[in-house]
Amino acid sequence: MADGPAVSWSQNEGELRLSVSGEWTTGVLSRADWGHKVPKEASGRHVAVSLGGVSAVDSNGALALARWLQAIDAQVAGIELRDPPPHLQTVVSLLSRREVPDPEPKRHWLSGNLEDLGRAAVGFCSIAVSLLSFLGQVTVNIVLALLRPTQLRGRSVVHHMQQAGVAALPIVGLLSFLIGVVTAYQGADQLARFGAEIFTVNVVGVGVLREMGALITAIVVAGRSASAFAAQIGTMKINEEVDALRVIGIDPMAVLVVPRVLALILIFPFLVVFANAMGVLGGAIMATIALDISFSQFASQFQDGVPLDSFWIGLSKAPLFAGAIAGIGCYQGLLVGQGAAAVGEKTTAAVVQAVFLVIVIDALMSIVYSILGV
Repeated sequence: MADGPAVSWSQNEGELRLSVSGEWTTGVLSRADWGHKVPKEASGRHVAVSLGGVSAVDSNGALALARWLQAIDAQVAGIELRDPPPHLQTVVSLLSRREVPDPEPKRHWLSGNLEDLGRAAVGFCSIAVSLLSFLGQVTVNIVLALLRPTQLRGRSVVHHMQQAGVAALPIVGLLSFLIGVVTAYQGADQLARFGAEIFTVNVVGVGVLREMGALITAIVVAGRSASAFAAQIGTMKINEEVDALRVIGIDPMAVLVVPRVLALILIFPFLVVFANAMGVLGGAIMATIALDISFSQFASQFQDGVPLDSFWIGLSKAPLFAGAIAGIGCYQGLLVGQGAAAVGEKTTAAVVQAVFLVIVIDALMSIVYSILGV
């Protein structure tokens, strides 16, 4: 019968030694008596390990021996292998692979903050490029769909027009009405100091028609439709319905994205016109109550003091707002991964990004119109 693995501890001239002997093979490892604890006197000391007594070793024995020596090394100040025989080179190589983690460099507040800022900028640019690419792809698909009307899903477009547009009329009308009231009240309060209360009509007309009507509508629709689109498509993605469409040869872009984007682009100008009307109505009622300006006087001053360009400028923003809102909603929906929280995360991201992009577009268009002198 082969001799099993054996170890012995000894001290010689103040040096602590560990002698390893016997056969370290699979068949005799179960008869090992080498698994006892490290002596207390070994703590904090260097241990000299003699492997010359090992007569035979295989892969399992080499692994067991290496792990045991690593465990000892973790409890003492260090171990030193003395004259390992050639057939124990595997054990030596395993022991030499111990990975010591590099100490984490000290973070300087300036360089650390600059690094964080750089990472955030790179991440923002990556998201912007990806979103821009997606919106370009949507634009191409919409143009192709309009060139081939027979392939356009008209029923789906009408359905989303009703859900995203008609269903939003009450909240859009209420908020626009209140914005008109607030604008008239604040404008009257300031203009009354100069005896120019009648110009409150101009403030309401230009403010609502040129900016607030389209912007309030966009913010409301972003909260309703961008989140709805992201949640609908995201749920389909989790249920693998989007993958099923690809498997049967149907492009999800044509079925899920194009009808939603096209529907919002078509219905959004009507929402803006409705919001403008409600905003002006709110301003007229407030002017009548606070300034004693009759509806006929309000209408006359509105016609004389508010240029028609303000209406067309506000309306020109509608397609861009609608395309951005619907595109971001669908984009975030297609990014939904697996997990219960995935839909909620992308829905929130869709609303935040849609509102952000709407304000950016509004600011850029205001700058452009200012340069053009419109």
